[in-house]
Amino acid sequence: MTAEKRGVRKIILLVFWPLGFILSSTAVYFPKYVEDYYTLRFSKVVAGGLSRLTGIFSFSLAEVIVLLLLLFFIFAFFRMLIRVISRKKDEGKKKGLLSFLLNILVFLGIIYFCFMIIWGLNYQRLSFAEIAGYKTNGFSEKELEQLCDKLIVKANNLRSSLKEDEHGVMKYEGGFDGIRNLAPQAYSRAALIYPELGGKFGKPKPVFFSFLMSYTGISGIYFPFTAEANVNIDIPDCLLPATTCHEMAHQRGFAREDEANYLAWLTCNNIKNAEFNYSGTLFALIYAINALSEQNPDLTRELQKKYGEGLSKDLQAVSQYWEKYEGKAEKIATDINDTYLKSNKQEQGVRSYGRMVDLLLAEQRTKK
Repeated sequence: MTAEKRGVRKIILLVFWPLGFILSSTAVYFPKYVEDYYTLRFSKVVAGGLSRLTGIFSFSLAEVIVLLLLLFFIFAFFRMLIRVISRKKDEGKKKGLLSFLLNILVFLGIIYFCFMIIWGLNYQRLSFAEIAGYKTNGFSEKELEQLCDKLIVKANNLRSSLKEDEHGVMKYEGGFDGIRNLAPQAYSRAALIYPELGGKFGKPKPVFFSFLMSYTGISGIYFPFTAEANVNIDIPDCLLPATTCHEMAHQRGFAREDEANYLAWLTCNNIKNAEFNYSGTLFALIYAINALSEQNPDLTRELQKKYGEGLSKDLQAVSQYWEKYEGKAEKIATDINDTYLKSNKQEQGVRSYGRMVDLLLAEQRTKK
């Protein structure tokens, strides 16, 4: 095949970009059909099969794939650079560079299209608020204060019975192995209330290079091409169960971050385990108290005086942990994540993580 024909074929293959965009943009208008036919009958079935298959391995295949792709791109870049430099004519150098860039665009376009087919359209499914029958609007500051107060009381009560390390910070005795074995049970129990949370999936995976992951400010990631819920096991133990359940929510087709956060709270509190209950409650409290702080800083400070010693130490440990990794890498990763969320119709970008509070408030109002 001549160079001209190869170039034409590559240009044609760029069609995967608009195809993926059209799929996503069209699905926005049909959330019920996406829920019934795509999420429950296709995507969830594919994810379950992939997850059980990749679950044969105790390590994260996603991590291996990402590392291999990174090495491949580095190798391809330097090979292209050597070839371009070795060419004498400027025209040949430009063609070599354009060919390399076109190859990358084609590859990413195919990946983007496959992502949409396998899992990406879950962003357009029915919201969990609709599934649960929640109304997520019209909340008062008083309701938010009551929510924070209840979460503080619950967190203090749970924290009093938990094990601590030498610094007085909560420690999960069973380690991540214990968490990954127990988390599926939390989802099985929650599925008795919401069947959409059910299904057979492989267990969550620990990320080997977790400390490197922390530099990006990420505590976990779901990889749809292997259907693995990957967890940064370097983060403080008090948030490990909730983070694990968050990634497992993505595994079950709940793509929106605010919903995955809420489902972490929901599932952690649907199992008889104080460590899971505390982690989910702490997770919810962090988002709720931050939301109240934006509305009424003085009231927030008054509520924070109710923190028990153990709760205060755990929150301080979480804050100190992430402070170690603040920097340019974390800023770049946040910007990339923000762009990714907005491209999938989460218009608030990374701010959508705070919308978990609306679901917590809706649950509180429904129980009343």
